[in-house]
Amino acid sequence: MTNTITLYRPTGPQELELVAASNFKRWPPRLPEQPIFYPVTNEQYAVEIARDWNVPASGAGFVTRFEVDADFMSRYPVQQVGAAHHTEWWVPAEELETLNDHIVGVIEVIRQFGNEATN
Repeated sequence: MTNTITLYRPTGPQELELVAASNFKRWPPRLPEQPIFYPVTNEQYAVEIARDWNVPASGAGFVTRFEVDADFMSRYPVQQVGAAHHTEWWVPAEELETLNDHIVGVIEVIRQFGNEATN
């Protein structure tokens, strides 16, 4: 059995549509202006981003949760980018496909904010 680590990803509706198109198994490639993929370490931080950034930017924000092989994720140090709970991994865009290959199970939507949300 593979040891996994839980990652969270706040996302907007467009990115979520692309995740859904992969049957909730893969994150889409980054755009040229997105050199890093930023999954976060905790639900609280993901909620803050989805609610406070994604909703104003696109009308809706979603918190996703997914499991990744822990040995694979150990290559990325956790970065603190603000308050103590503002922690995330910085995965270079060119390594995202490899991260996708190490997702165990599916990407779940666990919270929704904004349009038609049931907060």
